[in-house]
Amino acid sequence: MNNSRYKWIALSCTTLGALLSVMSGSTLVIALPIMMKDLNAGMGIVTWILMGYLLILTILVPSIGRAADIIGRKKLYVSGFAIFTIASFLCSLSHTGMQLLIYRLVQGIGGSLMVANSTAIVTDAFPKNELGKALGINSMVISVANVIGPILGGFLVNFGWRSIFYVNIPIGILGTLWAAIQLKELTKLPEKQKFDCLGTFVFTIGIMSLLVSLTLGSFLGWLNVVVIGLLIAAIILMFIFVKVERKAEYPMIDLRLLNTRILAFANASNFFNGVARGAVTFLLVFYLQGIKDMDPILAGIYLTPLAISMVIISPISGILSDKYGSRTLSSIGLLISAVGLIGFMTINSNTSITLLIIYMLIMGLGSGLFFSPNTNAIMGAVPADKRGVAAGVRTMLNTSGSVISIALSMAIISSSVTPEAMQALFVGTQVGAQGIAIGKFIGGLRLAFGISFGFSVLAAILSYLRGPEPKWDSESELVSA
Repeated sequence: MNNSRYKWIALSCTTLGALLSVMSGSTLVIALPIMMKDLNAGMGIVTWILMGYLLILTILVPSIGRAADIIGRKKLYVSGFAIFTIASFLCSLSHTGMQLLIYRLVQGIGGSLMVANSTAIVTDAFPKNELGKALGINSMVISVANVIGPILGGFLVNFGWRSIFYVNIPIGILGTLWAAIQLKELTKLPEKQKFDCLGTFVFTIGIMSLLVSLTLGSFLGWLNVVVIGLLIAAIILMFIFVKVERKAEYPMIDLRLLNTRILAFANASNFFNGVARGAVTFLLVFYLQGIKDMDPILAGIYLTPLAISMVIISPISGILSDKYGSRTLSSIGLLISAVGLIGFMTINSNTSITLLIIYMLIMGLGSGLFFSPNTNAIMGAVPADKRGVAAGVRTMLNTSGSVISIALSMAIISSSVTPEAMQALFVGTQVGAQGIAIGKFIGGLRLAFGISFGFSVLAAILSYLRGPEPKWDSESELVSA
C-alpha cells in the first residue's frame, strides 16, 4: 500500500474513532433525565456518569501515549475501539445507576486509548507539509459530532435511552475491524525501553486528586475538608512526580517536551484556551434552559453555531498552517475568541437569540483558527518516538483546562442558584428560572465570561511568544530549542 493512499486510510480510522467518542458524550446529555428516572439513580451518580468519562480521559491519556511510543500505536488504538464498543454494549444492559457509572468509566478507558493515539497515528502517516490539513479535517469531524450529537440524542430517546448506546455498537465493530485491518506501525519502536511505572503511578494519582477535588469543590464547597485534602495531595504528588521524572532513565513524560520554547508555549496556550473555552457551552446551556425556558434538545440545537463555524474553519486553518506556520494563525484565533467572549460579557435576560448566535459564530471561528494550527505546531515539533506522549500531554492539558473552567464557573454562579436547581440544570432536568436569583445569576455569568476573556487573551499572548522549532538528533536527543 503506497503512502499516498495509506495516509487517508489512517485518517479515516482516527476520525471514525473521534466521531464515535465525541458523539457518545453529546448524545448522552440529552438522555440523562430519562436515565435518572428509569434507573432510580440519584443526582450524584448521574452527575458522575456525565463527568467520569471526561476525568478518565484526562487522567489516562499521557501514560497511554507513552506506552504507545514503546509498544506501538495500532495495538492500543484497536484495543481502545474494541473496549469502547464492548463497554457501550454493557452500558445498554445496565439496571442501576452504579452499573452504568462503572461501565461508563470502562468506556472512558477505551476512549482514552483512542484519543491518546489518534493524533500520533495521523502525524506518522502524513508528511509534515500536509499535517495541518489532516488535523483540520479531524477537528472538523469532532465539530460535526458536537453538532449532531444533541440532535441525534433527542431523536434516539424516543426509542428509550438504551438506544444511545445501541447505536455505538455497529459503528464500534466497523471501526475496530477497519483499524485492525488497515492501520500499520510506521514508526520504528525503541528497543529495551522500560515503562516508567513509578512516575505513571504518582502522576495518575496526583492528576486524579486534582480533578476530583475541582469537581467536588463545585458541589461541596471549596473549604470542605475532603476538597482541601485532595488539593494538597495533588500539589505534593505533582512535585514528587517532577523529581521522579528527572531521575528516570525512561520517563513517562520527557520534561524536555515542556522545556523547549515552542512546545512550552504551544502547550500553555492550549491549556489556557481550555480554561477560557471549557465552560462556555456549559454556561450557555444554563442560560438557555434557566433564563430562556428552553428544553435540553432545543438548547442543544441553538448551541450548534459554535460547532458549525469550527466545521468550516478548521480544515482551512489547517491548510494555511502548513503553508504559513502556526504562530500567527493560532494567536489571531485566540483573539477572535476573546472578541466573542466580550459579547457574552454583555449578556442579560433580554439578550436576543440572534446576538447569541453571532457571538457563538465568532467564538467558533476563533477556535477553528486556533486548534488545528496549534496541534500542528506541537506534533510537528517532536520526533516520531515521542509523538504518543506529546499527543497525550496536549489532550490532558486541554481537558484539564476544561474541567478547571467548569469548576470555576460553577463556583461563581452557585451563590445565585439553589443547590437543587444547580444540579437540576447540570443534568438537564430543569427548564425555567425556579430556584435562580436572576439578577445575581446574570452577574455571575458575566463574571465567568469575563474571566474566560482574560484567559483567552493570556493564551493569545503565550501563543505568539513561541519560538523556533527545536532540533532533535537521530536518537531523539535535544540539540537546540
